[in-house]
Amino acid sequence: NQLLKRWPKGTVATGSWLRNHGISRQLAWRYAGSGWIQPLDCGAFLRADETVDWFGAVYALQTQLGLSVHAGGSTALSLKGLGYHIPMGDDAVVTLLSEGKERLPAWFTRREWGVRIQHHSLRIFESSDPAGFTQVQHGAFSLRTSAPERAILEVLHFVTSNDAILHALQLMSGLNTLRPQVLQNLLERCRSVKVKRLFLWAAESAEHVWFKHIEVQRLDLGKGKRSVFRGGRFDTKYRITVPRREEAAHV
Repeated sequence: NQLLKRWPKGTVATGSWLRNHGISRQLAWRYAGSGWIQPLDCGAFLRADETVDWFGAVYALQTQLGLSVHAGGSTALSLKGLGYHIPMGDDAVVTLLSEGKERLPAWFTRREWGVRIQHHSLRIFESSDPAGFTQVQHGAFSLRTSAPERAILEVLHFVTSNDAILHALQLMSGLNTLRPQVLQNLLERCRSVKVKRLFLWAAESAEHVWFKHIEVQRLDLGKGKRSVFRGGRFDTKYRITVPRREEAAHV
């Protein structure tokens, strides 16, 4: 009973977390044999007769194993109501990001979570800014995710096609409540010239009120030209190729 009180419903319990709460491996298996908990894989467990989704699994990675992995990019925007859907179903893609090389445990990678998990190690920021993260409530627990300001920069990092850029512009059009100071800090820490130039162009094109508070002169935007949008027009201010006006008008 004491164990279950400390164990949020809908989450995974790892072997290390159980040991930290005085539950040895042998005792855990005794509990499983008695039907109080059920084994998941590689020493991880679920509550009896409970189904855990990817939220509950990532919660364990964050809070029990201390990993930096978090929901990021378009997934983070969706969880904050700023995307087109909350990732659900077999065709949904959930983007998980780590702030460096990080191996996820076998009990997580071998499990089917009902969505398509894409995990990447992302090092586009020189250092981590706590303001670039937020918490999203899910049932009895909360999950660490990228804040919208960081999430849109993560989206722009992964764009590799014209369609992806147009999708990013759609996302940008709805981000009218971003915090300029948080953006300023993130942009100054951002290593990617492409991300910074594309973000500034997209934000200015969307005519967001917060954009006027961004001190562009403090940002290192690199030298030379960048080809970003294939077959697009060249923007002389940010020195990147961007969608033609008629293409952007349909976003």
